[in-house]
Amino acid sequence: MPRMQEWSKRSSRVRRLEIAAWALGAVLLVAYGGIRAWSSLARADGIAAMQQARIHYAAAEGEEPPLTTAAPDTSTWAPKRLAAYRESLHDPQRPDAVLRIPKLKLAVPVFDGTSEINLNRGAARIEGTAAIGAAGNLGLAAHRDGFFRPLKDIRVGDPLYIDTIARTLIYRVSSIRIVTPTEVDVLAPTDKPSVTLVTCYPFYFVGSAPKRFIVQAQLEDAGRRAEPGTTVAAL
Repeated sequence: MPRMQEWSKRSSRVRRLEIAAWALGAVLLVAYGGIRAWSSLARADGIAAMQQARIHYAAAEGEEPPLTTAAPDTSTWAPKRLAAYRESLHDPQRPDAVLRIPKLKLAVPVFDGTSEINLNRGAARIEGTAAIGAAGNLGLAAHRDGFFRPLKDIRVGDPLYIDTIARTLIYRVSSIRIVTPTEVDVLAPTDKPSVTLVTCYPFYFVGSAPKRFIVQAQLEDAGRRAEPGTTVAAL
């Protein structure tokens, strides 16, 4: 009888441990789902604002707007980068465009100027480079541990798209380079419309990365153009 009682007590403890383990697993699963759901909603904020603006513009023109794709998965982002992005949403602003690279499942809102908040909430047009859609070399920068992390898998020949309110610009990657921070010639003006993506390198370097990862692409199709004098700020 004592052995049966001891066995019963042990069996009861095992059951309690199993129940606790299942409960903990359920809590972790719910927490993970909540984080993924939040990141899925929050990261689309700037992109959703651009899509809404495109819808209004197309409605005024009597046309159907081209659709912007969903934002990329943020599960590979550095925790500090995700936290900085979340904080940046307290100061909402409609982006000037959305950069998309479907092959990489990358979609990022593009803001004007490389301020800290712009780099926290998306990609930023580098001051002194061409305007979006204009002739010349448009420079776009973003963090390697955030939106531009997928660039590690880009290849020459891949298409990329820049959606503005009135049109979608189509580019094709022509070169990929790794340079030092002093090699600023990658942002030199060009005769033809082009875009240069800039991020730090190596992608998983601990600390301040010593080099820059450069993706250059040439314009293939300017898409539907806005009326002369129309600007994003005016819409």
